[in-house]
This record gives sequence, structure tokens and C-alpha cells, in this order.
Amino acid sequence: MTKSSRHPARDRTPVASLLALLLLTLTLAGCGTSGFGGFGGKPGESRAERLSRNGQHDDAARVYIGLAASAVGNERDRLTLLAVEQWLDAGDAIRARNAFRDVAKPGGSELRWLWSTNSAALSLYAGEADAALSILEPMGREPLSERHRLRVEALRADAYIQKGDPIRAVELMTQRELWLRDRRSIEQNRWRLWQGLLVSDAAALRASAELALDPEVKAWLQLGSLAASTGQQGIGWINGAVRWREVNTQHPAMAIIDRLQLPDQLSLDYPRQIALLLPLSGRTSPAGHAVQNGFFGAYFSTATGLDEQQIVRVYDVNNEGGASAAYATAVDDGAEFVIGPLLRSSVIELANDILVPVPVLTLNYLPDDTLAPPGLFQFALAPEDEARSAAKRALADGHSRAVALVPNNDWGRRLMSSFTTEFEAFGGTLLDYRTYTPGNQDFSNTIEDLMGLSGSVRRYQRLRANIGGPLQFDPRRRQDTELIFLAADAPAGRLLKSQLKFHYSGDLPVYSTSSINALDGRSNSDLNGIMFADTPWMIAPQSWIERLPPLYGKYWPEERRLGRLHAMGYDAYQLIAALFAARTGPMQEIDGATGKLFLDHDGRVRRRLAWAQFQGGEPVALPEFEVTGGPIRDISDGPELQTPDAADDESWYEPTPDL
Repeated sequence: MTKSSRHPARDRTPVASLLALLLLTLTLAGCGTSGFGGFGGKPGESRAERLSRNGQHDDAARVYIGLAASAVGNERDRLTLLAVEQWLDAGDAIRARNAFRDVAKPGGSELRWLWSTNSAALSLYAGEADAALSILEPMGREPLSERHRLRVEALRADAYIQKGDPIRAVELMTQRELWLRDRRSIEQNRWRLWQGLLVSDAAALRASAELALDPEVKAWLQLGSLAASTGQQGIGWINGAVRWREVNTQHPAMAIIDRLQLPDQLSLDYPRQIALLLPLSGRTSPAGHAVQNGFFGAYFSTATGLDEQQIVRVYDVNNEGGASAAYATAVDDGAEFVIGPLLRSSVIELANDILVPVPVLTLNYLPDDTLAPPGLFQFALAPEDEARSAAKRALADGHSRAVALVPNNDWGRRLMSSFTTEFEAFGGTLLDYRTYTPGNQDFSNTIEDLMGLSGSVRRYQRLRANIGGPLQFDPRRRQDTELIFLAADAPAGRLLKSQLKFHYSGDLPVYSTSSINALDGRSNSDLNGIMFADTPWMIAPQSWIERLPPLYGKYWPEERRLGRLHAMGYDAYQLIAALFAARTGPMQEIDGATGKLFLDHDGRVRRRLAWAQFQGGEPVALPEFEVTGGPIRDISDGPELQTPDAADDESWYEPTPDL
């Protein structure tokens, strides 16, 4: 599994993701996080308090740390600890930890409480729930001030969320609500608890709900389990949440339900019979079975939320006489929605032969010059989407001048075209590009030509001839480019990245696509520094599906390298209700296993991808565009020319969408 992290990268703790603390801590503004009695205020503190109440925690921290710079003794420590608290509330554990190191553990109760809660919060950011509780539990038995009591109880709830004990977390937050004096603080308390449940393990929530004795606690856990398992989307979530609302009309979580804009009644607008058209025999049957397994994973996760169970019939396209024949059989059998086929040739056949009386979601795109008939939607793991995502990512990271290395084949030309079109449409400039031949072992000439090294060598040779003697010389690459777009599979990528470094280009950010992440069992240390677009399923699964990739790896180890097709099958099921409803209006965006999915004007489901970077030989998830700190560069000591081995003779891997 890919490691997930905030930026800079940090390991994710099992089950209780550090995301829980990040989400929960962001709402601490309602807990009274600013100055406290016993020390008196300084000019400027009132501004920091206002910023904190408005949720501008990073700005509040800057004010506090600025005041601390001109203070001494306990006053300096107090202001520094308040800055640490605000940075924690802003999710900036790095600045918080750096400032916290400058404050020794104080002896006085007020300062000691503030120091201790910050220490506990930092332990939670490190995924050390037990260490946090070793600080917080004794504090819970002390006669704390109201301010510190509220923070201690909130952090204790965070810790139990991380430990996978949601019953205790709900009990603590329910008790905490009794100490709050105004409606806004009570609503924040409930919303804070809700965020913790959303990032909890759905199975743990379900099991805890069965054990809970208190009806109010049980209902919190039931609603949390439903939300965590569905990602608050799809027909299963809507119907399940509406049913929960009907049963729990006086529950505190009704305030949450009211903010989620659910329909007034159960949604009945979804197909009762679905046909799945896949190649389940022949050469491409492994791909078909992988999609089928992903599809049923989503189906069984959703089925309990439906008022009427759906029937799913599976058709082997190869045994039915082709895509058109399989579609006709499915319609005759009563299908109200069709998923498939998977192969591009089958999709073309289907689009040419039918009028689509029953809506169909194909699992590949038609050629760009082919007009889809009404009722035919298209969904694909298209590498072109990944190339466009690379262009957007590079621009969002502040890079506007690029060069490209792509293979000399149709796949490479398509990615080159998609990257260039997107990059230049939003203000970037492609300065130059070169193609290489997959299967070659030495790309020195291609790289030297692209990076301007051959010209540098020629200038040196002319200068040496004119002077008539030896000169100290280090080749100098072109200085006008800010990034490299690299289209490659893992074997070619390992060679190209190493040889780029050898040819004085290892400091440039490299952006690529999911093909670079081969899951072939080989070390990826030679790919360190490369950033690539991929499906969330492979990079950083959302909390409602994070249990599935390892589960699929356990039960279908032969499909380990087909994880993206599992994700595709999962999303294909999630799209059914959304597309079925989209017949009379726009489709709502879905936060899917293959990316954030939206429907464009020509009936294609497009994806916004997740991003990762190879670090220490492993892919590590990168954050969204707006919170990136820039790429983590490859800073190894010097260039090293990698020599190929037998594994690098693998044939070029064609991406799944071209099946």
C-alpha cells in the first residue's frame, strides 16, 4: 500500500488516520483557545483572540509568536505556547513542534496545563494516542479551569478516535457538551465529533454501535458508520440517512443532518436491474474479472441502504457473440442500466450498432472523432486525463516552462498532445521535447540533446581549440526549463531518471503518470523525486474504502497489479444512481476511488486525480494543490549512471484503457 502523509511526508497510523486529528483540531476555535487568567494580557492579544475566533489560526499564531519575541520569562513562554496551540489548530504541526521545543515544562498550573495539552496534541499528530492519553487522563482528574477542561476532553476524544474506540469518544464529547454555554459552541462540539466519526473505520463503528447501550451513543455510531462506509454519497447513503432521520428526530446529530441537504423522502430513482458486460474469458479475462470484483465490492457496501434490492446480471461479452449481442440480451432480460463493455473495440461496436434504449456506461472512451448516441455515457482510466492532471499540477506548483520526454509510439504521442494542450491553455510554455525508443538501455544522446548539454560540449571544444590547451569544464544544462514531463513505464523510468541525474538534470522536478508506478515488486529508489498522478485507491484511499485495497490484495493476490481496475469497478457502481438521475439534470460530482468524477458536456465522466511522489523508494501521497509546499527534490550527492539489468528488458506496458 502507498504511504499517505501531509507535506512533508509522514507515515499514516493504522485505522486512526492522522487526518482525524487534523479535521478535529480545526474546530477548536470554539473552545476558547486564547489568553487565560493569571498572567494578564498584552497589547495585540485581543487581535490574536479575534483571529482565533474567526478560524484564522495561522494568523493568530503569528501574532502570538511576534509578541513572545519581545517578552521574557513566563510571559514569553505563555505567548509561545499560545502560538503553538494556534499552529496546532491550523494543522501546522511542524511550526508548532519547532516552537514548542523552546519552552521547558513549567511548574505553575496554568502554564503547565497549556504546555501539557500542546504536548498531547503533538503526540496525536505523531499518531501516538497512548502517549497523548498518558498526559490527558491524569489531567482529567485535576480541578482544571473551564478553558483547559474543554480542551482536555476534546483531545481525549481525538485520542480514542485514533485508538479505534469510538464509543468512548462519543461519550466524552457528549459529556463535554454539558459544559458549553452557548448554541454556537454546542453546534461546534457536535460538528467536531462528526468529523472524527467520518475518518473512523466503518467496520469499527458498526461493531461499536452493536455494543453501545446508550441509545444516543448508538445512534451517533450508526450514522457515522453509514457515512464512513459510503463517503456520504450514492443511493445507499441517501436512503440510509433519510431512514436514520425518521427514527431519530430528537437526536443531537439532527443538526448535522440538517446541514447535509438530504431529500425529504427516500430516493426511489435508481435502476432495479443492472447488467454488467465484461470480457470474462479469453486473453483479457483478468481485466474483466478485476472490474467485476471492484463492482461487487461497491454493491455489497451499498445494498443495505436500498429500500429494494438491485439485481445484477453479469454477461461475458466473448461468449455472447460481442458487445451488441450482449447488450441486446441484457435489455431483453429486463436490464434498466448497463455497465460495459471494457475494450475500446467493443465500445465502438456498441456505439455503431445500437440506439441505446437503455442507458449504458461504457468502461472506455470512444475515439475523439466519434459522436456518442444519446444515453451512452463513457468512463475510462484514460492516460490522457493523467497527462492533463500533470500539466495542472505543474502550473499549480508554480512552474510554467517545461520540456518533455515521451516514448516514440502512439501512447506517448497521445500523452504529449494532452499535456501540451492543457499546459499551454493555462499559460504554460512547452519549450522542447524529445522521443525515445522503449526497450533501449542508453538514452544519453536524447537527454543531452533535450537538455542542451551537447551544445555546451561543442562550445567547450571550440574554446579549447582556440586557446590551444586544457580547460576545467563542467557541462551546463539549459537553464530556461523549470520541469520535465516524463511519459514512461517503471522500467524505462528507472533508467531515464538515473540518466537525467547523471546528465546534470536531477534537480528539476519530474511529473509523470500512473504508468511509472508499476507495482512490479522491484525497488523504486531509482524513481525517487518523480511525482505522478494516480487513482486514490492506489495512492491514499478515502476512509470509506481504505480497507478494500488490502482486502482485495489478500483474496485476489493474482490481481495485485490490477488495483486500478478494482477502483474502476467500484466507481462504475457508484456512478449508476448518479447517471440514472442525470437524465433530467446535472450529475453531482463523486469523490471516487479513481478520482473526483464529474460529467462533461459530451457524456464523458472525467477524473481529477490524486498525486504521489517516490520518496525512499516508496510512493508517498502528496496533498491537494493549495497546500503543497513544492516538490521534494532528489538531493542525493552526485550523478550516478545506472546500468540496466535483466528486468529492464520487460516489454512496454500498454495502459488498461487501450485494451
